[in-house]
Amino acid sequence: MFKALVGSSVNADPALAGKEAAQAVKAEDLKAAFVYLSCDYDVAAVLKAVTEELPGVPVFGNTSFTGVITPAGYVGGDKPFVGILGFADKELTVGVAAAAKDGCSICKGKAIAQAAMAAAGKTAPPDYFYMAASPAEEEKYLEGITKVIGRKPFFGGSAADNSIEGKWLLYGADACFADGCVAAFFWGGPAMVNKFTGAYRETGDFGVITKLGGERVLAEIDGVPATEKYASWRGLDREAVSGGNLLATTITSPLGIKDRLGKLIAIRHPMGGNPDGSMNIGNVLSEKTVVIRMEASVDELINSTGDTLKALIAQMPGKPLAFHLVHCGGRRAGIGDRIGEVAEQLKAAADGVPFLCEFTFGEYGFERDGENTCGGLMLSFTGFCE
Repeated sequence: MFKALVGSSVNADPALAGKEAAQAVKAEDLKAAFVYLSCDYDVAAVLKAVTEELPGVPVFGNTSFTGVITPAGYVGGDKPFVGILGFADKELTVGVAAAAKDGCSICKGKAIAQAAMAAAGKTAPPDYFYMAASPAEEEKYLEGITKVIGRKPFFGGSAADNSIEGKWLLYGADACFADGCVAAFFWGGPAMVNKFTGAYRETGDFGVITKLGGERVLAEIDGVPATEKYASWRGLDREAVSGGNLLATTITSPLGIKDRLGKLIAIRHPMGGNPDGSMNIGNVLSEKTVVIRMEASVDELINSTGDTLKALIAQMPGKPLAFHLVHCGGRRAGIGDRIGEVAEQLKAAADGVPFLCEFTFGEYGFERDGENTCGGLMLSFTGFCE
């Protein structure tokens, strides 16, 4: 029988923090431990303590932006933190692989997929999989994995630090690195359902991407420099869309791109404005496609968490057993000191079902007939059920 367990700690000693959190998820037939922690810790010391407490259990995950949320509430803030979600199930098989970036990231994704299957002793593709990567080439790692196993449902997010300085780390299969990818493949066990959304409203402002300066650099919209076009839509001055100001300016009004069926709007977060009027974007874009200006108030960002979890539960074919919740770190920054309201929303919607929420710099998921997708400023809420 499947069982999910949640543990956390804010102990100042990294080894004791890892031990305390791991002790809370110890169980017979424990097959996986999702571990999210603060980059302010000695991460290696935390992971060593976790693996010592959970011998033989695959341990994997990444650093999370400022904290995690569990049924006990928001954990972190001004203290280092660790949160663990454990899966115990006699019928579940999990294979984990990880690799630092080295050359072709599509090739690396293929190698990771092959290694995850080998680690599980499987030759057939998994029922679903989890992925974590550095905020750079997520789509390429995903493409490589898909070349090996085909299109299988996935969930996860990109590693994050507390200040967008590149101090994030990923870990799994006894490896730990800042730039690369980790994947966990799942066979058997509970069914998985994902709800992937930005929960923003479309506005009447949209335009065609007429020029890129690279896969993640939006140069022109409708032939106009991107920051100039965006500023005109919102009536902003140049300072608001320059440099790092653009990141904060766009948390409540980012860009979105629709999938081919119109069922999913993947959010594209402008990360910085460049002197030439281009924007650095958190995910891949394509010329001759349309970007839409999206909107949501801080109140809507908060309320969307509970609403999204309720929508996920409504999609689930059986009784909910656990929730793995990926919440964008940028949204969390925009919510600020009201993060406790998000914790209350999630706790109420989960209604006693174990869950853990991490904060990422990129989110991964899918919507029904659409393909697996990477986005930013999004929620990727995953449920496991009978």
